[in-house]
Amino acid sequence: MADAASKKILLVEDEPMLSNLLKGRLEKDGFQVTQAKDGAEALVDLKTNKYDLVLLDIILPKMSGFEVMETMKTNPNFQEVPVVIVSNLGQESDVQKGQMLGAVGYFVKAQLSIEELVSKIKEFFADGGE
Repeated sequence: MADAASKKILLVEDEPMLSNLLKGRLEKDGFQVTQAKDGAEALVDLKTNKYDLVLLDIILPKMSGFEVMETMKTNPNFQEVPVVIVSNLGQESDVQKGQMLGAVGYFVKAQLSIEELVSKIKEFFADGGE
């Protein structure tokens, strides 16, 4: 399994309690986690830092997660960064749109505990998510 300490994750979540909880849990497993509270902040951060994974909410202030992904696809500097969507939007159309925009995973918050999500992230890296 890949060394978690070498993996950098950008967590884009506007709900502070959930963001802090997830950040703390991921850091406990050795991941380096940077937080962004909206889509615009995430894109600014992506321009200056390199990440191994972006955990992205869809419903965000300033710019939606889908808009972030559309922008990421057009920028060669970070179009290859894998994105896992973690959202309350669980409609089939939302999942399909996320996949169409290149998401490597789509998880509905209400259907997943923090532990399960962390486990999925570890699986992603263990399966060679680079």
